[in-house]
Parts: sequence; C-alpha cells; structure tokens
Amino acid sequence: MSTYALPTPLSRPEAKPKTLYTVASGDLRPSANVKCWPTQRRLEEDFAAAAQSFGWSIERAHPFDEEKGHGFIDSQRAGIEVFKNIPADAPVVVVDAVWQYSHHVLPGLRTHRGPILVVANWAGDFPGLVGLLGLTGSMTKAQVDYSALWSADFTDAWARAKLGEWLETGTIEHDQSHVRDLPALDPERDEVELGTALARQLRDEKAIIGVFDEGCMGMYNAIFDDELLNPLGIYKERLSQSALVAEMKKVSDDEKCAIKRWLDERGFTFHFGSDPATELTEDQVLSQFAMYIAALRIADDFGLDAVGIQYQQGLKDTVPASDLAEGLLNNVERPAVFSRDGQRELYAGHPLPHFNEVDEGVAVDALVTNRIWTAMGLDPATTLHDIRWGEEYDGEFVWVFEISGSVPASHNGGYDKSYSMRQPPMFFPLGGGTLSGCSKPGEIVWSRVFIMDGELHVDLGRGHVAELPAEETQRRLDATDPQWPIMHAVLHGVSRDQLMARHKANHAQVVYAPDAATADRALLAKAAFFAELGVHVHLCGDVAM
Repeated sequence: MSTYALPTPLSRPEAKPKTLYTVASGDLRPSANVKCWPTQRRLEEDFAAAAQSFGWSIERAHPFDEEKGHGFIDSQRAGIEVFKNIPADAPVVVVDAVWQYSHHVLPGLRTHRGPILVVANWAGDFPGLVGLLGLTGSMTKAQVDYSALWSADFTDAWARAKLGEWLETGTIEHDQSHVRDLPALDPERDEVELGTALARQLRDEKAIIGVFDEGCMGMYNAIFDDELLNPLGIYKERLSQSALVAEMKKVSDDEKCAIKRWLDERGFTFHFGSDPATELTEDQVLSQFAMYIAALRIADDFGLDAVGIQYQQGLKDTVPASDLAEGLLNNVERPAVFSRDGQRELYAGHPLPHFNEVDEGVAVDALVTNRIWTAMGLDPATTLHDIRWGEEYDGEFVWVFEISGSVPASHNGGYDKSYSMRQPPMFFPLGGGTLSGCSKPGEIVWSRVFIMDGELHVDLGRGHVAELPAEETQRRLDATDPQWPIMHAVLHGVSRDQLMARHKANHAQVVYAPDAATADRALLAKAAFFAELGVHVHLCGDVAM
C-alpha cells in the first residue's frame, strides 16, 4: 500500500441510452460570443429537432452562462472541465454556427472514445462552415476520428439521411471520388522539369519563413512542426509581435504619408469616417502603413522569404488591423519601402509572400507558388481565402471565398478597383482598414497543404472566378461580411459537398493564371514541385495533366 496520498481517479458518468451530448466551441473574444449566441442557439434547436425525430435525446454538456451572456466554451480550460463530465464512450456532437477556437475542445476530443460528429449551419452571415473546417482540419492533424455534416436547418433529405447514417453506425461516408493521387509524371515535360528543379533548389539552398507568434485563433491545423518543414528546405524564424510594434514606432510620419500618397495616386479608395470606434480613420491606416514598413524591414533583417503576422489575439488590443499591410505585401506592384538608412529598396519589384493568420500550410503553399509563377513569368500574387459559403448561380455552384481583410490588389484588377473599409468592431476594437474588392474573372489554381497521418499532403485543383452581376455580388457580401474581399470561385469537377467532406482546413490558397492552358501547365509544375519534396500530392476534380 502506498505511503503517498494518491489522486482520486476521475469518475465519469454513465452514458444514457440513445442520448447525444452536445458541445459548442466558441470564440475567445467575449463580444463575438455574445453577438453570435442567438444564431448558435437556433442551430442547436434545429439539430436537436432532427435528432429527436430519429428517437434520440439531446443533453447539452455545458450550460448557458447568464453572467457572460452566452453558452459557448470560451477557453481551453473550460473545454477540459466540460469533457470531464461527458461519458467517455457516449456519442458527442460539436455544434458550430460560428467561427470557433478549435483548441477549446481538442483536449477533450483527443481522448474521447465515443463517436464524434461536427455539424455546421449552411449560412453566410455567421461562419459556422469556416469553424467546422478549422476544427475538422485540426482533428485530422491530431488523428482523431470524426464525421462532419452541414445543413441550413437539418430538415433537408440529404442531411437527414446522413444524420440517420451516423446515428445508426457512428460514422458518415461522404463522396470523395473527386480526389485521386498524382500519377507518375513524365520527367521530360518542361513543367515537370521546372517544378523538380525548383524543389531541389529550395531543398538545397533553403528558405526562411518568419512567424510573428504562432498559433492564431486556435488553429492547431495551421501549426506545422519543424520536423515536417525542414526536410522541404523550409525553416522558421520565430519572431515576437512585440518586436513588430516596436519597429512600427520607429517609422517616420513622412514614410507613412508617402504610402498613403502612393495609393491615392493609383486610385485606391478609403472609406473614411470620423468616429474611430465604428469608422475608418486616417490615423488607423497610417498605423497600418507603419506595420507594412516595419514588416519589410524586419524581413530584411532576418533574410525572410515569407512572413506571417498573427494579429488575433496578440495585436488586436495594441494596434489597428494587419490586413492592409498584408494585402500590400502580397502584391508585385506595391509602395516602395527602403532600409532604415534609405539606401536600399527592400524586395524591390517582388511581393513578400504573407501567410495571413500565421497559417503555415499557407506559408508553404505561398512560397512554392511564388517560385513557380515567377519562374514562368506569371503574376505570383497569391492569397488564402476562407471557404465561407456558396450557392448555385446560373447553373453552377459559386463559392463565396472571403478572407477577413485583404487580397493582393491585382486579384481585384488593380488598386483603382480596390478599396479599404473599417474592420468590424466586434473582432477589431482598434479598427484598421481592409484591402478589399471583388476578384476579377479568370482562371485559378486552388490548393491546400495539410497534415494527415503525421505527414504533409497537398490537394490541388483548377477553377475559375465567375463574373456575377453587381447586385448579386452585393447580395453575397451583405449575406456575409460586406467589408471583406470576395471571390466568386467555381471549382472544376468538385461539388459543394465533396469539397466540404474532403477539405482539411478553413483556408484555401488561390492564384491566377492568364488562361486555362497556362493554369494547367502551372498546376503541373506545382504538382511536380511538391512531389519532388516528398509531399503526398492529390488532384481534386477536373485537372488536366
């Protein structure tokens, strides 16, 4: 018998027959949780009604908090405590009507033994779909088994059939026939030769990505370990956002004003107001220009090949949003920035690829894309987008790809077709402007680098950006977030439900090509690049090789 006082083993309750235990992972920002709670409550009611129609009961695993004004799990600690009281073998449903911080519930989901289902509403106004994809991507990386389902209100026949399948079997099988592994490539094809040579150059000469504080907004799926990156020839320079703010303070007023004049001369529109609490002001954008200059100077200090700024949570209470700086960095044509002594223009004539929200899957993708498109003489401006929502239009499914703040101006057709609006106060208390616009019609290559089974994978596909009438574009903006840049994306040979079932992240990477044939050739070079690096390459939908 031990002479030590041993801890009492955790005692979990017994699972109740035909009972689903539901949890709601929320934001870390109280204002977002309070505003989003009514939408979350409606989705939970809709899902409960659907489950009850199959003869199942719902037990919510954590209560509404009267003092906080919402019923979300709003921290990792809160999530750990909630899962202590869920029967270990019971079926658990994570209900997502909003953006959520995956690390709030991952500790509990990692050790849960019962079947797990993640459900989201099919709606544009609150990003439950984005939250679902962030969580399922994180669970894929963590090697946690799960099923996923999405519906406007869980009354449609497709969603009900899939829910019934899960209730019966503990799993859902979705159609993923659009995905195939990369076939053997002809090494003598020009694009294969180019991609292979560029991959070998990267591995031999190496590249550095600058990470300003890792782990943005609970995105476990966006953190790539050095052991996975280093064999590609990619290394991290770990930087502190406090250093970025310190460098911003060294930027002169003249330098900041010069950026503003440059944008004004090119027809860029600022939607200014007078109330900084709710409207965009010139002081906010001047701070953003200081960040743009500071990021380039720090990148030059460390010899960076790409850079990522976390912003949320670290900077949101310190400086205005990072988005305007990020959009400028990703564009070939951008305001000149010089070294501190004024002697050298930094990264002259080139974008400095920025991976928004320090998503390191985006970092790898943007770095590879930049090198291929540059070598082929194409515009290398690339960006991520949230897979936000979508609907049929004129006989094809048109996605709303909408990142929360900035795209390269060339994606909109230039600075004169781009504009800046104040970021929503709910997420951005100190404001700051976007680099927004409607992405121009054209051919795109889309992709995602992700972690599955402890290894790197990439999905590659083709698509085009549709040209929708102005009123339809505005309707879609109003149905989501009208301040943010929008892309009307059509993915070739990939249906709505196929993408949702397969995609392992809340973000997708996009880059333009001047025509379909060039896009096909560039995709081939990109596939060869990744294959040479040892990344598992998957082709999605209609891809010509």
